[in-house]
Amino acid sequence: MKSMTAAAFGLILFSSAALAATAEGTWISQDGGTKIRLSDCGGKLCGTVVWLNKPIDRTTGKPKTDKLNPDPAKRARPLLGLQVASLTASGSNKWSGNIYNADDGRTYQASFQVQSESIAKVQGCVLAVLCKSHTWTRSN
Repeated sequence: MKSMTAAAFGLILFSSAALAATAEGTWISQDGGTKIRLSDCGGKLCGTVVWLNKPIDRTTGKPKTDKLNPDPAKRARPLLGLQVASLTASGSNKWSGNIYNADDGRTYQASFQVQSESIAKVQGCVLAVLCKSHTWTRSN
């Protein structure tokens, strides 16, 4: 019985360790159009756009910019290299903070939860009531 209990305890520890995946790395958005690199930035988790499936703006023929930003002074900045997330740890495999969506120029209250080594759930909310979830996949 003692060895069986030890084996069961070991299995529980192994299972818990397997679920403890890091958020740092490069993630692909649910629609496959953007890759975001999450990395440590002063104790927070920051997300930066590192790849776009369609990096050229069809209307201008130039690299996409943050043209929908509510601040006119920021509309000319390139989307590649743009920091779009700032998150702090809020639990085991969970972070919360803000995510900027360049598709609509809005910043959302957000949560990020690593569900496995290769899958994360991202949720953005307006007024903490209207929320939308996306699944991000880890990029190699």
